[in-house]
Amino acid sequence: MNSDERDCECALPQAETSPAGGYDRKRAAAKHLIERYYHQLTEGCGNDSCSNAWCSSSRGSHRLDNNAAAVKALELYKINAKLCDPHPSKKGTTMNHCVRDDFKDVNYLTEEKVYEILHICGEKEDYSPLIRVIGRVFSSAEGLVQSFRRSKPPTKEELKSLQSKDEDKDEDEEEAAACSAAAMEEDSPGSSSRLDGAASGDNDVGKLGPDEVSVDIDAVRRVYQRLLSNGNIETAFLNALVYLSPNVECDLTYHNVYSRDPNYLNLFVVVMENSNLHSPDYLEIALPQFCRAMSKLPLPALAKLARLWSHYSAEQIHRIMETFQQLITYKVVSNEFNSRNLVNDDDAVVAATKCLKIVYYANVMGGEVDTEHNEEEDEEPIPESSELTLQELLGEERRNKKGPRVDPLETELTIRTSDSRRPLIPFEEFVNEPLNEVLEMDKDYTFFKVETENKFSFMTCPFILNAVTKNLGLYYDNRIRMYSERRITVLYSLVQGQQLNPYLRLKVRRDHIIDDALVRLEMIAMENPADLKKQLYVEFEGEQGVDEGGVSKEFFQLVVEEIFNPDIGMFAYDERTKMFWFNPSSFENEGQFTLIGIVLGLAIYNNCILDVHFPMVVYRKLMGKKGTFRDLADSNPVLYQSLKELSEYEGSVEEDMMITFQISQTDLFGNPLMYDLRENGDQIPVTNENRKEFVAQYAEYMLNKSVEKQFKAFRRGFHMVTNESPLKYLFRPEEIELLICGSRNLDFQALEETTEYDGGYSRDSRIIKEFWETLHSFAEEQKRLFLQFTTGTDRAPVGGLGKLKMIIAKNGPDTDRLPTSHTCFNVLLLPEYDTKEKLRERLLKAILYAKGFGML
Repeated sequence: MNSDERDCECALPQAETSPAGGYDRKRAAAKHLIERYYHQLTEGCGNDSCSNAWCSSSRGSHRLDNNAAAVKALELYKINAKLCDPHPSKKGTTMNHCVRDDFKDVNYLTEEKVYEILHICGEKEDYSPLIRVIGRVFSSAEGLVQSFRRSKPPTKEELKSLQSKDEDKDEDEEEAAACSAAAMEEDSPGSSSRLDGAASGDNDVGKLGPDEVSVDIDAVRRVYQRLLSNGNIETAFLNALVYLSPNVECDLTYHNVYSRDPNYLNLFVVVMENSNLHSPDYLEIALPQFCRAMSKLPLPALAKLARLWSHYSAEQIHRIMETFQQLITYKVVSNEFNSRNLVNDDDAVVAATKCLKIVYYANVMGGEVDTEHNEEEDEEPIPESSELTLQELLGEERRNKKGPRVDPLETELTIRTSDSRRPLIPFEEFVNEPLNEVLEMDKDYTFFKVETENKFSFMTCPFILNAVTKNLGLYYDNRIRMYSERRITVLYSLVQGQQLNPYLRLKVRRDHIIDDALVRLEMIAMENPADLKKQLYVEFEGEQGVDEGGVSKEFFQLVVEEIFNPDIGMFAYDERTKMFWFNPSSFENEGQFTLIGIVLGLAIYNNCILDVHFPMVVYRKLMGKKGTFRDLADSNPVLYQSLKELSEYEGSVEEDMMITFQISQTDLFGNPLMYDLRENGDQIPVTNENRKEFVAQYAEYMLNKSVEKQFKAFRRGFHMVTNESPLKYLFRPEEIELLICGSRNLDFQALEETTEYDGGYSRDSRIIKEFWETLHSFAEEQKRLFLQFTTGTDRAPVGGLGKLKMIIAKNGPDTDRLPTSHTCFNVLLLPEYDTKEKLRERLLKAILYAKGFGML
């Protein structure tokens, strides 16, 4: 066979070779020749008088290292260079060739086959055959799909189910890479002993349902554990993954391979069991390529993978999560992302984030979930604005009219983040802080709203964002909605000739704030709910303050103080938990609770923090979940402990406790109220057999049924403002609480570090140093009063006081005047007092007696 024929035959694509046996023989022959050239270059033919310039036995030859020899062997093969006949003294080399060719027909792997090859290689102290097999199988999608099956070995039909997509990769280069990997190994006497000893996986996932993959995952883990201790074998896995990933991406993008063979998912399962994927060697090329391929999986495959991983232990989920997080962090810190070079355009970061979403939902499903106790949706839809027709005419039709966005994978899995009671690993582990620091949120929000396939938004993966970043996204959404409502109002007034009213104006009397505010809000909610989405503008009657945010802050504070006053009777206050709960026997009508929900929604919409104290179950209910027994732990800990002891009681419940399915409550006026948890509950004793039902029914009554009317009205008012907001999509219940209430943890050191100065003051000014010394010496309550005086609230915003941009400006020389503030802009106007004592006295008087607004 001449050189041209050989090159032509080797270049034939595998898919076009009809006689499979003939193609395999040609491929094997080419591989054998390349190996002979390689050994001729590295070991020679054994003839001391050899004259072949490409033989190491020749006197004029130059010694090549293993990598150079592998590349040169391929070149010699292509030019049909001279091959020496093996000298009789080199019989060992011939035997070595036989060992290397023993496994050329292995196209897929089982645990037993790996151990068989490993044993033979250990006896010969030459692991190159195993490295070659790994390189061949792990670089082939069809080979990897058929490997490590749980049941019987694959049939010939199964082997032919997937067509190879490797035509673009020259076969000769593949063989050279395999030879190079084999040549790079450094044999040592202890190699075989390091590979001994297999261990099973952390938990048994071999008995998954028929909906899961057919891989024997425990076997894969045992194989990886034995092989990855050898650095040269690990290099084979790395090189194979680099070759495999682009072909898999092509298969999924253009050939719809998963729909033809769902077992294609096996290769992703096998590769992700490699515990070294997060190592630096993989982060540069191999893992980014593999993530891009995985991100191309169709939605059913992503859901199937998430269901499989949900059976994994917390340690395994954490390892997979860290693999993708390492890649994201590595790419973020090794690049300079800014407004011109967006992190959204980095394919590796985007692909890894999409893969992380699979792990996130697996983490939710694998933990404790509650998919049953869901609040019923409002029976009556929130009325649409009469401006809707005009909006459609002006091309301003509302987005998301059918409700907030829902993640497609969430829908496919029929699970929500709010269903999670306790994930396998904390949700905070999924937040990537380096990514949050470089993310241009204004650009990301734009991509989120446009929903284009060309631009990825990290808001579609809110689990990776911290509360500060998500709050900024919500702020943009609220502001843009306000501007949109303002523009629509202007256009509407021009068309209809009505009075221009671009703001949600509330004019209230400080002494009658509840009556004035709630009456006005009730009229707006009935006549035109869309006006609630305008920017709030509050004016206190008889005061000159212009509302740039500060007046609204005080308005909300005063309203909350009045509404939650126990004397009004709308909410009951628990002295033990320091929290409020809906009063089941309140005399107020449902409309009043609707208005309170509107106030809560307006606070979020206008970026104001409220001093409200609800148990977490309220925020879970706002997110669509009913209260259950475990929610009593923070809302009514005494009752929770009693019911828990009842559930765990080892004696006879019926004889020892003598309780029935009728319970008793006391209203705010001390009157006893009886309620049957079941029909004729007073006739049904609680026993060891039905006590679980009793506990569940008791919690259902306390958290849901007893306050059903009040809470439904409250939730309806809240949704009037937030129904089109991405609030539920972005935030978990505990984050909603932080959004509404802010943080009680006040770090004034962080505030000092971020404060700016104006009017001639600087960080080094005498009075500024004295000011901070004075403030740090204040008691906790005095510090809260200072914060209230300066910013309009005594709570820290989302992210802590370090996120509060406070400015201290000079307000003239020494004087007897008190310090003043612009709460709208968090500005403190501080005169340059002569002494530290006078500064302290003036500042304390200002914060203790501050009330009302005026014009400076």
